Amino acid sequence: MAEPKLLRISYWIGAVLDVILAIMMIVPSIFGIVSGIPSFNPGTDYQYAGIMAGTMVLGWAVLLIWADRNPMARKDVLLITVVPVLAGLIIDDFLGLASGFIPLLATAMFFGIQGFLVLLFLFSYYKANSDIG
Repeated sequence: MAEPKLLRISYWIGAVLDVILAIMMIVPSIFGIVSGIPSFNPGTDYQYAGIMAGTMVLGWAVLLIWADRNPMARKDVLLITVVPVLAGLIIDDFLGLASGFIPLLATAMFFGIQGFLVLLFLFSYYKANSDIG
């Protein structure tokens, strides 16, 4: 059986970054600091949506930890993460930059992290599949 070490690293990096993202979504002041918007003070509608979305992101972290319990059998979780979740975040960050909401430096940092995750997840998935055959 193939060594699932790279898969497990991918799951845990994704889960840790999801927890960080969830905290940023649930606590707007932390999002503001990380995003380069120190005076960020959203209304209750944004806070409500942030808590709802942050809770979903925490659920995704749990999904990645669950995948780690049986890494080879659950490797498809990486593809499920890359396509809708990470692609959605990249589009969201682009829209945030284009609208002037998120500064360029913060957007570059987010793009860098997301790009790293996409490459890591796709490489891990590819490597797990190539180790099988």
